[in-house]
Amino acid sequence: MRKRLATIAGGLVAAVALSAPAFAQKQGGTLRVSHRDNPPSASIHEEATISVNMPFMGVFNNLVFFDPKEKINSPDKIVPELAESWSWNDDKTKLTFKLREGVKWHDGKPFTSKDVKCTWDALRGDEKQEIIRKNPRKVWYKNVKEITTNGDNEVTFTLERQQPSFMSMLAAGYSPVYPCHVEARVMRSKPIGTGPFKVADFKRNEAIKLVRNPDYWRKGRPYLDAIEFKIVPNRSTRVLGFVAGEFDLTFDSDITFPLLKDVKDQKKDAICEARPTNVHSNLLVNRDAPPFDNPRLREALVYSLDRSPFSDILAQGNDLRGATMLPPPAGVWGMTQDELQKLPGFGPDIEKNREVARGIMKELGYGPDKPLKIKVATRNIAIYRDPAVILIDQLKQIYIDGELEPIDTTIWYNKIQQKNYQVGMNLTGAGLDDPDGVFYENFYSTSDRNYTAYKNPEIDKMIDEQSAETDVAKRKVLVSKIEQALLKDAARPPITHGVANTCWAPAVKNLVLQHNSIYNGWRLEDVWLDK
Repeated sequence: MRKRLATIAGGLVAAVALSAPAFAQKQGGTLRVSHRDNPPSASIHEEATISVNMPFMGVFNNLVFFDPKEKINSPDKIVPELAESWSWNDDKTKLTFKLREGVKWHDGKPFTSKDVKCTWDALRGDEKQEIIRKNPRKVWYKNVKEITTNGDNEVTFTLERQQPSFMSMLAAGYSPVYPCHVEARVMRSKPIGTGPFKVADFKRNEAIKLVRNPDYWRKGRPYLDAIEFKIVPNRSTRVLGFVAGEFDLTFDSDITFPLLKDVKDQKKDAICEARPTNVHSNLLVNRDAPPFDNPRLREALVYSLDRSPFSDILAQGNDLRGATMLPPPAGVWGMTQDELQKLPGFGPDIEKNREVARGIMKELGYGPDKPLKIKVATRNIAIYRDPAVILIDQLKQIYIDGELEPIDTTIWYNKIQQKNYQVGMNLTGAGLDDPDGVFYENFYSTSDRNYTAYKNPEIDKMIDEQSAETDVAKRKVLVSKIEQALLKDAARPPITHGVANTCWAPAVKNLVLQHNSIYNGWRLEDVWLDK
C-alpha cells in the first residue's frame, strides 16, 4: 500500500508541475465539463452528492473556506470569504464574524448578517425559515445554541460547548450562505448566490450553464466567462467526449485506473491526477426490517466481505483499505493497517471469515439448498453499480442470492433515507476529514443520513465526547474506539476508500484538486483557459 501511495504521490507532483500556469492569466472563455448524472436539485444544503457540489459551488460563498490553493483541507488553512475576520471568546463558545461590506446577491440585493442568521437557523431546524426543505446535515449544527446579529456586518454563533471542528464545518463546501429573501423552490432550480458565477440555465437531464458574475466582490475574478456542464449518463460516452476534445475537464474522479490507460493512449496531452476522494464504499443493511433485524445475520454479512477484489478489479489495487474515517497518510483520523487487521472481516484469512459467516447462516436455517433471496439496491451510476455486482457475487459464498436493484439518482437518497430497501451498496462521501462531519452525519441516532437507522446511545455519547475533546492525541484515541464499535455492530460496514483520477486539457490552468474531500474545491474562480 505504501508503494501505491508513493506512486500516486509522485504522479501528483508531476500533475501539479504540468498544470502550473506558464504565464499571466487570461480573461474569458468557456470551460466545458462532463457531468455524470442529473443532479436531484441545485440546492447544496438540501443534497448530499458531488453531482450537486461540483456544478453549483461556484454560485455561492461561505463565511470561511478551506484555502483553494492548498491540496489538503486543514483547519489551519482556512481563509476568509464573506467573513473578513473572526474571533472567539475566552472559553471558545462564542464565535464572532465581521462580515464583508458591499457584497451583493446575484439579484442585486445586499448581503447582510440576516442572511447568515437565517441560513443557520434553517439548518438547525427552525420551521419559520423556509429557504430549505430537506436538511441532510442538520445534525452538524446540534451544538449551536443560537445565532445573533449586531448590525448588518456582524454575526455571532453561540455554542453549547467547545467544538474544535466547528470552523472546519463552516469552511466545507457543504456550508454556503443562502439569501433570506429567495424561496426554496428557486434555490433548487436556479439558485441565487454571492459567488463568482451565476446560474444561466439548469436543464434537467441536459446541461447546466454558469456565467461570470460581473459584480463579484473579489475584483478581477472569475477569469472564465462561463462554465458549461453537459449531462452524459454513460461513462464511456463521457470519456470519448473528453478524448475527442468535446470537454476540457472530466467529472470529478470519473476516470478509474482501468480507464486511465485508454485516456492517456488516446489523448497524449491529457493531464490526469489521482487522489483519495474521501468517499468510501459501504454496505447498507436495513436493520429494522426482517430478516436483517437479526444481529446474527448482519454479523454474517460483515464476515462475508473480501475487500481486495473491490480494489483490485475496480481500481487496479489503488483503493485504500480503512474503516469509516479516511485512512492515513491521506487522512488524519483513520485507523492504521495494523489496527484494522484485528477487526472483524479485516483479517487476512478470508476463507476462515466466510466459514464463520456460513456457520451463522446455517444456524439461521439457510444453506446451499435454501439461500436467502434479497434485492441489493444501489444508485444507478457506474461507480455504484460496479461494486454492487462484486458484492452480489461475494454474498453467494454465504448462501445469499442477491438481485441488483438500480435506483435513479433523483430518488436514491429519498429511498434509503425512508429505509425502503433490504441491503444496499452505497458510497459515503465525507464533506471534510473530521470525525464530527462523518460520525454525526452517518451514525448519530437523530441524523437524517443515518441510513441504516443505527441507534446506540453509547455511541451517541462517545461521538459527543470526542467532539468536545481539544487534545488531538486524546481525540484520536476516542475516534478509534468509535470506529471499532461501529464495525462490531455492523452499523455500516466499510469496504474500500476510493482513489480515482480527474483529467483535464492542458489549456486549463490553476486547477487545484483537493485530496481529503472532493466536495470542497469547486469554486473555480481562479481557473483560466490558455486558449
